Order: sequence, then C-alpha cells, then structure tokens
Amino acid sequence: MPYPPMAFQLDTARLTLRPWTESDADAHRTLVAERGGDVPSIEDNRRMIEDQRTASARTGIALLAVVRRDVGDFIGYCGLTVGRASVDEPEIAYELFRRVHGQGYATEAASAVLNAAIATGRTRLWSTVRPWNAPSLRVLEKLGFEHDHAAADDRGELLWLTRSLP
Repeated sequence: MPYPPMAFQLDTARLTLRPWTESDADAHRTLVAERGGDVPSIEDNRRMIEDQRTASARTGIALLAVVRRDVGDFIGYCGLTVGRASVDEPEIAYELFRRVHGQGYATEAASAVLNAAIATGRTRLWSTVRPWNAPSLRVLEKLGFEHDHAAADDRGELLWLTRSLP
C-alpha cells in the first residue's frame, strides 16, 4: 500500500466511528429500507459486513459504523471507499437515519473521516451525490468540496465533487 491505513476508530465530541460488527446488520438493513426499494436479507447484510472488513484490510480505508456516544446507538455509516474513485483518491461516503438528520452528525462524522484521510497523506478525495440530495451537498460544501463535473448513470444525473487535501 502506498499510504498508511486510515484510523479505523475515530472519536468526535458526540460520535464514535468504528469497524462494523455483526450486531450492526439489523440496524443497517433498517437504514437501507429507508431508501426504498429492495432490502437485503440478513445473510446478505452479514456478507456485506464481512466484505467491508476484507476490503478494509486490503485497501487501508473503511466505511465505519457511526454510533452516538451518549446513547450508544448505530445511526449510520461514514468513511472512505473506492466506490467510483480509487484507493489513491478515495470517495468519502455517509448515510444516516432520517431521524438524526439536521443535527450536524453527518458533518461531524465526515470531518473526522476527512482528518483521517489527511493523516494517511492522501492529496485528494472525491464524492458523488445526486443533485436532489441537498443535505449531502451542504455537508460537502461545509467540508470544502467543490463541484468537478456531472455525469449520468443508470439512475440519472450524478454530481462529482472533489477536495484537495493539504
């Protein structure tokens, strides 16, 4: 690996970002259900968690479970992934339950991930967002991401944003 691995546990004032555990499978299925469409089986979700662990060991980057420190509940995930980008310039991704939107958790979690990416020596991050997702676009704007280009895929328009790292 050309970069040291990112920290796989990140603590903020209100959150802990940590590796996925088996106990996250049911909560993650509920989070996926909020999107609408197909919900993975519990077996598929467990496989996703195991695939995530394997990918993290191989790439040194991770999507991490986000847990509120005061309550201890899983509220979503945030981290770095190859996604539509690369290991050298990974994609930052996050998704939180709707019930916790508007409380600054996404910005707080994504800021911690941004700092973890900087600590690895990476020089740029990407993010892809649908144009209708104004809350995610606001989070990325707060973190200093800028519009790079737009593209289309089988689900419609996709905005590509980037952030240079120090």
